[in-house]
Amino acid sequence: MALEWVLLSYAAAAEAMMVLLLTLPATMNPLRKGVISVTRNLLKPFLSVIPFCLFLLMDIYWKYETRPSCRSPESCNPTELMRHQKSVLKSQRNALLIALALLLYWLLYAVTNLVIQAEMLSERVEKLNNSD
Repeated sequence: MALEWVLLSYAAAAEAMMVLLLTLPATMNPLRKGVISVTRNLLKPFLSVIPFCLFLLMDIYWKYETRPSCRSPESCNPTELMRHQKSVLKSQRNALLIALALLLYWLLYAVTNLVIQAEMLSERVEKLNNSD
């Protein structure tokens, strides 16, 4: 199951990097146009992050429902209590990773659309300035 979490963390890191590159100042114009086209082409494949996150969220829920309960220290031995606490901590970390990946995808989608609209508007302004 660790491979899925590594894959999700790599996808979230790639999304974060693309958002960062898209929000850099527009001084690097040739690089920016390449980043915009690459990001536009990767939006559809990165859409698979959403069902993947839902699957992993269902996995967290299933582990939460089927884990042994240690409500008090007297009901479990120290090893079981430590395992229970470690499991809860991992589930919280993984849920945070899921939320981050979904948020970054939404942010990447929104920023890409805004950058594309800004590019189109700047081309229109340039075209109007050249025609005058």
